Amino acid sequence: MNLVQRWRVTEVPGPSNASFILPFIALFAMFTTAVWVYRDATAQSERGTSIFFHVGTFNVDTPIAWFVACIFLWIVFFPLYLAARSR
Repeated sequence: MNLVQRWRVTEVPGPSNASFILPFIALFAMFTTAVWVYRDATAQSERGTSIFFHVGTFNVDTPIAWFVACIFLWIVFFPLYLAARSR
């Protein structure tokens, strides 16, 4: 076996293409749901039923506040929005 054949046999597999695309899919889903939260909160606000969440002095009560909260801490604020919306 020559050196070229030996190199091909012992090639180290690299990461798959899926491992590169999955973070982009997750970010796209997070951004899309944050935009949906903004549009839904805006529609609710126009109907007079604003969606709000507050703990102590921390308030999330405007559509832009919900959007920013979902962008920066989606794992917490997206479920909170859904819970606050159902009340």
